[in-house]
Amino acid sequence: MGKQAVLLLAHGTPETIEQIPEYLRNVTGGRPLPHEVVEEIQRRYALIGRSPLIEITHEQSRLVEAELAASGERVPVYVAMRNWYPYIADIVSRMRADGVEEAAVVCLAPQNSRTSVGLYRRAVETSGLRIDFTASWAEHPLLIEAFAERLRPAWNKFSAETGAPVPVLFTAHSVPTRTIQASEGQPADPYADEARRTAELVAASVPEIPQWSFAFQSQGASGGPWIGPSVEQTLESIAASGAKTVLLQPIGFLCDHVEILYDVDIFFREFARKLNLRLERPESLNASVTLARAIADLARQGLSRLKMVREE
Repeated sequence: MGKQAVLLLAHGTPETIEQIPEYLRNVTGGRPLPHEVVEEIQRRYALIGRSPLIEITHEQSRLVEAELAASGERVPVYVAMRNWYPYIADIVSRMRADGVEEAAVVCLAPQNSRTSVGLYRRAVETSGLRIDFTASWAEHPLLIEAFAERLRPAWNKFSAETGAPVPVLFTAHSVPTRTIQASEGQPADPYADEARRTAELVAASVPEIPQWSFAFQSQGASGGPWIGPSVEQTLESIAASGAKTVLLQPIGFLCDHVEILYDVDIFFREFARKLNLRLERPESLNASVTLARAIADLARQGLSRLKMVREE
């Protein structure tokens, strides 16, 4: 029997502001960005200090490993990043040196998209390992439960403070419109539908919420349209409805990083303030044990499928 392991994949983030230009070249595949775009991203990182994505992802991996061990699956859990250290290729080399021959691979982006999950998949398919890749888990019951666990106490708190039910705005990262459209020989990308479905299921898990919306956030600076509606448009509609407080929950992200710590906590909060709208958000999933249980379940399924294929 080949040694098994679990590999968790995430986007990656630079450790210092000086590393941002190199990091962005990785994100764009070497395509240069205008100097003013790079400076703006450096400014955002400076405002939040740094992104904790890598540390939180490692903490998530330890929780997943503990969950697997508790159910008798004593396998190592590795973490790799697509756009920064530790790079996928380097971690795969380490896995092979450790004797790993097959791995259940889970991308820490629950909603499947060619522009994100598809790129992770291609990066590991040529690794030389036998892999089982989880392409989508947008509707996993434990993922939905994890988001609901964060949302419910925050909604109760702010609704009690305001004396009225607070509307909820769910968000996911936007992508360029051209990347999800159907083309010759390729169906439409499922990403937008999956993101909305996650939001629907979380809202259904907290039925006391009478009003919720969905929007795409963090549209990029590249040319061409990005999918919407945007958070800014949606906040304007919520303010126009007479609401004074809104609770924003990013259901496309599993931990704190720049798209939450800057985009939500700084930019959207200030945008809402100018609309006389108070914007708050629940705690991110981060070290949620329920999230770890979801990922461990996906890993177990992947490991089981690898075993079945091997035994055929």
